[in-house]
Amino acid sequence: MQRLVKILAFGLVSGISISQAATLTSVYTDLTDKACKTLESDSSGSGWYKGQCQGINGYKLILTEADIRQSIDVITPKGKSFPLDLINNVSLHFSTVGKKAEWRIAANKQPVALILRYNANEDATDPAKVTSYLVVSKVTDKLVCITDIVKPQPKANEIARLLADQAPAKVCKLK
Repeated sequence: MQRLVKILAFGLVSGISISQAATLTSVYTDLTDKACKTLESDSSGSGWYKGQCQGINGYKLILTEADIRQSIDVITPKGKSFPLDLINNVSLHFSTVGKKAEWRIAANKQPVALILRYNANEDATDPAKVTSYLVVSKVTDKLVCITDIVKPQPKANEIARLLADQAPAKVCKLK
């Protein structure tokens, strides 16, 4: 209960309504190879891949990989594609998306935001070291764009959800 009060108080200060903060929920899309349908891949071993992952309410996610870097395109129910271009917008280093995408959905079951984990190998001296970002995007039937990037920090997941719940009212930081 105390957590809900903090979220509602944050929402009032940040401009989202109490009813919106109380009604948004999360639904997850599996982004693993087993869950996504391969659309294209390179059998010669140079490492490019394109797969389609089922989203929610007619939305789909296209996972692409080339040169050991991954990104996501969001496809609306009407078939319009919105590339998030995670490579250029978050990190140019070798990267992977997380195993799940989190959709923030309203009471009418429509998505209002998407949260993706984006893991980048940014330390050339230690290739095993990964920086894990949370990328928040607003989602509408006419526009999908990045609104926030949460750097690694305590309570990053909670921060990303709060930012996602505010995403519909935000301007795009990155397209």
